[in-house]
Amino acid sequence: MKVSDILLAKGSAVVTIKPSETIGALSQRLRENRIGAAIVSRDGTMVDGVISERDIAYGLAIHKAELHTLPVSELMTKTVVTCSPHDSVASVASTMRARNIRHIPVEESGRLVGMISIRDVLNHRTDDLLQQTNLLRAFASHTDRDPVQDR
Repeated sequence: MKVSDILLAKGSAVVTIKPSETIGALSQRLRENRIGAAIVSRDGTMVDGVISERDIAYGLAIHKAELHTLPVSELMTKTVVTCSPHDSVASVASTMRARNIRHIPVEESGRLVGMISIRDVLNHRTDDLLQQTNLLRAFASHTDRDPVQDR
């Protein structure tokens, strides 16, 4: 199973925000799209950073009332872990778990082509496990039959 399988199911649309936009504008965009993170990008195709609701919560503790006026670039994660559409979902899940991150931009040839979340990974894995379970149940019910009785 590849990252491209997840993107195929969920789509490749990504919410981006410019580094100069405010945390207030970011919060509104996250709320409107019902998402937990956005890609920070000057041009909408290159990844300059990632910013999440967690970054906003941590920023509130430091910046208090001024938080909503800060530029996104003040709080964004600048060193971004990315993946490729060709990466296995298992390896990406392992990276997410090891680095304690919930969102990973998907890049191909240095250009943003999507973003996956830990929820996407878990949903895809759950669907895969349900399909395998159903196949095993079907196989077990078929092989449990007595061949003499089936005549």
